[in-house]
Amino acid sequence: MNMSLTGVDGVVLVLYIIALFVLGFFLGRNREQDIFLGGRSLRWWQIGFSMFSANAGPMMLIGMSSLGFSQGVVGANFEWLAWIFLLLLAMFFLPRYLSAGISTIPQYLLHRYGKSAYNFLVIYSLVSILVVWLGSALYAGGLVISQVLGCPLMYAVALIALIATSYTAVGGFRAVVRTGIFQSVIIIVSSLILTVLAFNSMMKTGAVHHEVPQNFWKLLHGADDREYSWMAILAGYPVVAIYYWCADQTIVQKLLGAKDLREGQYGALFIAALKMITPLIFLLPGIICFILYRDITTADNAYITLVQQLMPDGFRGLCLAALIAALIDTVSSGLNSFSTVFTLDVVGQFRTTDDAGRLRTGRWVTVLAALLAIGIAALFLFSGKGLFEITQGMVSILAPPLSVVFLASIFWKRTNTPAVVTVLYGGGSVCLLVGVCYLLNYPYKGFWPHFLLLSVYLFMGLALLIMVVSLLTAPSPVTDDKPVFVSAAGNRLSRRVWAGWAVLAVVMLIIYLLLK
Repeated sequence: MNMSLTGVDGVVLVLYIIALFVLGFFLGRNREQDIFLGGRSLRWWQIGFSMFSANAGPMMLIGMSSLGFSQGVVGANFEWLAWIFLLLLAMFFLPRYLSAGISTIPQYLLHRYGKSAYNFLVIYSLVSILVVWLGSALYAGGLVISQVLGCPLMYAVALIALIATSYTAVGGFRAVVRTGIFQSVIIIVSSLILTVLAFNSMMKTGAVHHEVPQNFWKLLHGADDREYSWMAILAGYPVVAIYYWCADQTIVQKLLGAKDLREGQYGALFIAALKMITPLIFLLPGIICFILYRDITTADNAYITLVQQLMPDGFRGLCLAALIAALIDTVSSGLNSFSTVFTLDVVGQFRTTDDAGRLRTGRWVTVLAALLAIGIAALFLFSGKGLFEITQGMVSILAPPLSVVFLASIFWKRTNTPAVVTVLYGGGSVCLLVGVCYLLNYPYKGFWPHFLLLSVYLFMGLALLIMVVSLLTAPSPVTDDKPVFVSAAGNRLSRRVWAGWAVLAVVMLIIYLLLK
């Protein structure tokens, strides 16, 4: 579906692109030699907004509207359950990460379990960033933008990759954070305007009384729902969320750049609060589109249909800017994370360089990652799967080994190096193989269960494996992994942060009781 754009829309879009380049290239240029963590100086609001914009990729705008159109509010679980895992990240994982002084997530496994675990996670992180953060995001976003603008898919993919690569290679982590804050504002404002206009249209036309499918307003569906049953949500989503929020380089890197533990924990609390509103501005429009326009559109076109039908001149350009913003920031965050891991954890093992050398290497690696991502996006053309299924499915299948290892490393002291290495190499290989077969529908279409259930089965098998191997082998030498930053911060900080999480928990409990 092509979006009809007027001259005013074009002006808005051009102004957005100019503002993006000004922020990415010129503001704060050359102030930092550290293009990977920005000198560890981020404040809580910078962390929260940059995490939000990295998370709010094209699938947040398109996919959540599509899910709302086809399934109702059940899709809100992917947003409203995230606070639990952001709490785990802020209060349990982050103190240990900062105490270990790491710059990348693989370095934490080096700190705890040695070189073998570290080397695996370096490779695994690079593959997952290329596939999940870059390849699938470019494909999904390029597909939508090519439909909107009426241009070939690979032209749209290459253009987005070029824009994101340019300022990421030059400005590094700080450019990603600066533009991420700007992108967040664009995404939230445009989505909020669209939601208000859609709600007003529904109320004025009386369409609110139209019939909707059973379970449309229920967060938890029965076991008869083959895709989003309560078991798939409550068991499958945590497997993905532990990896995504607590052990994924692209997300956690924002917190590793925090000025101190307090700023990092407040930043995680801030994005958790932002996640409370995302179903209202991303999912609800899809539900309203079903009520208003179910006869003239499809789930995948729900977002574009609302924009086309309801947004006045100029605001359509703003919505397209938000769509491009969501895509560019996801890609730029992925590029910076790939560059960080490759430069510090791959090149750093073979060659010692100064800050200037790492800066040059990081920039070239950013360009290399963009080229590889374009190739992977082209491969997704042959998968035959929907946008949401590609992105969420790949994350779900790649997540179990990391979720098992990082949970065990934090909460079970008996976990040892042989068990971690076994789960990473054995379980990781199995998950990569399953992921490829799932993506290509091998051996035949319909063979694999829903991706959420598949992730549960893989997680359970690997959790059993890590326990058995740990108990059958000698304990690892004791590593000083005490989160010293917690005691240094004092009880006042702990009480204040925990109080914030408690308020969030009460609000979410009320929401689930109302929509159960």
